[in-house]
Amino acid sequence: MKKSDFYYHLPESLIAQKPLPQRSASRLLHLDKQSGAVTDGQFTDFIDMLQPNDLLVLNDTKVIPARLFGHKASGGKIEILIERIENDRQALAHIKASKSPKPGGLLNLDNGAVCRVMEREHDLFRLAFETESTLLELLAEIGHMPLPPYIARADDSDDLDRYQTLFAKQAGAVAAPTAGLHFDQATLDKIERKGIAKAFVTLHVGSGTFQPVRVEDLSQHVMHKEYFQVPQQTVAAVRQTRERGGRVVAIGTTAVRALESASTGGELQAGFGDTELFITPGYTFKSVDAMLTNFHLPESTLLMLISAFAGYDAVMEAYRHAIAQRYRFFSYGDAMVII
Repeated sequence: MKKSDFYYHLPESLIAQKPLPQRSASRLLHLDKQSGAVTDGQFTDFIDMLQPNDLLVLNDTKVIPARLFGHKASGGKIEILIERIENDRQALAHIKASKSPKPGGLLNLDNGAVCRVMEREHDLFRLAFETESTLLELLAEIGHMPLPPYIARADDSDDLDRYQTLFAKQAGAVAAPTAGLHFDQATLDKIERKGIAKAFVTLHVGSGTFQPVRVEDLSQHVMHKEYFQVPQQTVAAVRQTRERGGRVVAIGTTAVRALESASTGGELQAGFGDTELFITPGYTFKSVDAMLTNFHLPESTLLMLISAFAGYDAVMEAYRHAIAQRYRFFSYGDAMVII
């Protein structure tokens, strides 16, 4: 398939700029994987679709306030987006400036802290932060939440809470695993009372998730790297779910990528590392039976992933339906469940 096969026109008015007052107040489009039928509902309907022997797999990554502002020694303004923390004082980052800084150059941050440009790696810069505090401490002090490029506003105090799942634990993401944003504590409590098991994976979502596919031939696309970890207890939970005839329900495409990346040998195994797994139609899923996800950008790798899972024609028809019914799209938007 080609990149252009995954294009659709989205009215700008349907791009959610802010979250709804309540996490679980979103709408839910149900796509039946076998028939292709779509049903409109509310996110709270999701619990009724689950069975007691199912397993929810959630991504426990935590979004870091990865956007920093400052200026070069020459005075020019800069914006830094941390892509990956390498250690307490070193990171790979994107830098937005009128002119790219050179290795050895100093960057002055808003609180007076300084970082040095060590080297350039393709589109990224390796930065050394010359501070007494750790990088995570520095980000907590002056960092801004890295809202996606299609949200046309500055971050505010509400985003510190709402652009983060309730079960976020492992710091390292620069974008939220957005399907998990719909779960409030009341929803999680109802799932527990129903006896539905939960397990966790970690996939640190990178800014590459928003990068466009630049080649028409998908076989030529190079996927961005993201760190993932699948613990042994999650592998055991998936195995037990299979034995009792239950379904593995991935909460978000990031949970899907983590599970499938740990299944490249044919069956799920515990492990960690970087994944460049690019899932397109024709892929055989090994560890996932159902999926909750948000609506994704046109021509994006995430739209290609769900098309591989539910069928290209069914997914594109579901998106046309969602647009006609004026669902809210992208990170702060509504959800879709594929069962």
